[in-house]
Amino acid sequence: MDRTFVRSLQIPFLVLDLFLLNIILLFTQEYIPNEPTATLLSSRSFYWLLINFTWVLVSWIGQIYSYQNILTFRRFFTVTFRIYFFWAFLVLVSSFLLRNSLPLARVFVYATILSFSGVLTLVRLFYLLLRAWVRRKGGLRRRVLILGYNKVAEKLATYLETEELSVRIEGFVDDLRKPVSNSKHEIIPGIHDALNIARQRGVTEIYSTIMPENNSAVYGMMQQADQDLIRFRIVPDFSYFINRPVHVDYLYELPILSIRKEPLQEVINRFKKRAFDIVVSLGVTIFILSWLVPLLGIIIYLQSPGPIFFVQKRSGLNNEPFDCFKFRSMTVNKESDSKQATKNDARVTKIGRIMRKTSLDEFPQFLNVLFGQMSIVGPRPHMLKHTIEYSSMEDQYMIRQFLKPGITGWAQVNGYRGEITELKHIQKRVEYDLWYLENWSLSLDMKIMFLTVYNVFKGEENAY
Repeated sequence: MDRTFVRSLQIPFLVLDLFLLNIILLFTQEYIPNEPTATLLSSRSFYWLLINFTWVLVSWIGQIYSYQNILTFRRFFTVTFRIYFFWAFLVLVSSFLLRNSLPLARVFVYATILSFSGVLTLVRLFYLLLRAWVRRKGGLRRRVLILGYNKVAEKLATYLETEELSVRIEGFVDDLRKPVSNSKHEIIPGIHDALNIARQRGVTEIYSTIMPENNSAVYGMMQQADQDLIRFRIVPDFSYFINRPVHVDYLYELPILSIRKEPLQEVINRFKKRAFDIVVSLGVTIFILSWLVPLLGIIIYLQSPGPIFFVQKRSGLNNEPFDCFKFRSMTVNKESDSKQATKNDARVTKIGRIMRKTSLDEFPQFLNVLFGQMSIVGPRPHMLKHTIEYSSMEDQYMIRQFLKPGITGWAQVNGYRGEITELKHIQKRVEYDLWYLENWSLSLDMKIMFLTVYNVFKGEENAY
């Protein structure tokens, strides 16, 4: 499907859903009487705020309107109603808990929730009709011919058909010695005759998976294609030396290839992240640590005499070691710098178990954030000894050191925290940390913070 078309629908669909939700609310308010003890301002105004804020929140977390979800009707429909049921649950629970202070007629609440499901269904069916209209209006105007028949060409054909509405693959042009019977599209012999084939079939675009260096005829085709008003594109295959997606940037007219994109390489993004870190960590230090340190400090000392804080050297940005602060959750022991905590670890104190379960032991790391050694969100820092061990086990491990370590991270909110007992544990953490490195945004940081708080209240199996 055309990317620009899909992306142009993201905000309009959010606005349309919210607009129709509020239309439903106006109609239900008009035709369903209020509770006798309730006032319009205290009950229904709050309910209006509740359903709107909750829908924006859950749709943001569930990424209903993301490009990948809107790309196909089936996925858009499925994700929408998965999030809808979660939204309906939150609204019902909130209405029940606040029934005494903000009474609402049950039929009023049920009517808005059920009506919204019907409206969402109609909007998604409208999207299906819109896709069909665009496809019909486009008239398959883009007719594509692919030079070369290989794995890259097959992927290209699949991707074009998946993401584009107005594309028809006319076939592959190649000089194959052996016939191929399992191809979805026609394989046409005669690379040197590709332009004549394109003219005969009304082709508007040619994609070449054959490099000009490998077949000099491609140079001539590129020049002649312009004269025939056929767009000519080259699809390079880097799989021989890079077995992963490649990010392309430009320094003036020079293409620069890198094996990953790093949003935090841009100065403005680093400034945003640092400003966010300072505001949050300063707020936590003033309003939480100011009373939490003396309170927990007394309890920690009474249960296990020794220092309140546990300070340990950990690997930071660019693998530079730094002193990482935590509330001490164990008895003073000689293995603290070499042995990670295990389930039912005898070294953990009673208050330590509570702190580790609720992540309270990590709160002093907001001071590390304030000092610039850590970030609110990033890969979790490991002991120096473990950094050496894990980097020898997983080739991509050290890439995560391009970022400041974080109090919480994308790997942690996806369930990968706590003790590492096998290779796949560290591999999955690295996978999630690298995804975060390549997809950073300020909204992603806020989402991870929200999910971290949510997981604390929900309880995590690996928090011990």
